[in-house]
Parts: sequence; C-alpha cells; structure tokens
Amino acid sequence: MSRLLAIGDIHGCFKPFYELVVNVIDLKKNDRLILLGDYIDRGMQSKEVVDFILDLKRKGFDITPLTGNHESMLLESYRDPVMLYQWFMNSGETTLLSFGIEDIRDMDKIYIDFFSGLKYFESIGNYLFVHGGFNDHDADPFSDKVHMIWESRPYYENPVLWGKTIIHGHRPKTLEFVRKQISEKSEVIPIDTGCVYGLEMGYGYLSALDVNEMILYPVPND
Repeated sequence: MSRLLAIGDIHGCFKPFYELVVNVIDLKKNDRLILLGDYIDRGMQSKEVVDFILDLKRKGFDITPLTGNHESMLLESYRDPVMLYQWFMNSGETTLLSFGIEDIRDMDKIYIDFFSGLKYFESIGNYLFVHGGFNDHDADPFSDKVHMIWESRPYYENPVLWGKTIIHGHRPKTLEFVRKQISEKSEVIPIDTGCVYGLEMGYGYLSALDVNEMILYPVPND
C-alpha cells in the first residue's frame, strides 16, 4: 500500500536523513514523499543531502522537494552578492564548505537548477505542505511566497484554508509538542524537530510523518 510521507528541515544532517529514508520508513517507489525545505546550512553535509535527494529522484522515487528560506537565501546570494551577508548570518558558509567552493557562483549548474526549480507548496487532498506557512489575511494565500518560506502560524482563519491540514517545518518544535498536535488532530502540524540542534535543547531529531496514519518517525542526530 502506498504511503504519503513528509520530512521536516534537514539542514545538512545527512546521516539521520539517510537512516530515516532507507532504514526507518524504508521508502518505496510507490510511496509519495514531500520534503519541506531547508536541506542546506547549519549542518556540515549539505551537498550529501542534496545529492541523495537527486539520486532518489533519478532512481524513480516519487519525491517532491519544497523550498525553504535557506534555499531562497542561497539563490538570492547567487544572483546578487549584496545578499551574501544575510545568508552568511544564517550559516551559509557551511554550505559552501560542504560543496568545496569559496564563491557561490562556482556552484555547479545542476545544483542551482535544483534550488531554482523547487516548489513553494504542495496540495494533496485536504493536506497542504509548506516550509513555513501562509498569509492568513491574503485573499489568495498561495500567492505570497515570502510567507511560505519565512512565516509560521499556529492556526489559520482564512476561508481559503478551511478544512485543510497544514504540515510545515521552519520553526523547530519538541517531539512532545509535535505528538500533542498530532494526537489532538490539529489543523496545523509542525514537523521540524530541530535535527541540527542539540538533544539538551529538547531537539536533535529528524522526523518523518506518515500523513495518512498520522504516525511520527523521529531519528536522533547522534
């Protein structure tokens, strides 16, 4: 039976990402996997994360990677060096180190094309997948790309979003909080469990959500 799965912010944490996909959820080609953005920065293996995503797609796995604010900052820096300061303030230098380059404009085109082609959100049935969230006050909340990668809300009142369950990343939450949202059948479920942050802070897990069964699969970033 095919599954609908989502994985939160990876941030260069390749080892737990590989463990989660290959050994924990044991991804199959008839599954659908939505990745919620922020594949790069902070952790030290951004290139390995992106290469793994590209390899899975080449092998025919049904993967939809969405964009996050960190991919957006990378692209802005690629197009305009003035934007490098903001990206570096958000750990962009770890991504350059991972790719073995000193200048973002030296990044291979295959990666720039990957980042440029990422979608901002995905709609499947009554589920909406997004990195951050939506503009609750816009008549068309799907037109505000800034909100989709930078803003998150605990609830929505926009009539366009009524009856939808929004699954997002961007703001790290503890496993306890995420499980509470799931058990209460919340219409907003955050699944960024702070893989790149320490266990002592209550984070330190990369998590996948089996959306149809509402089962959370966390893997510690040891």
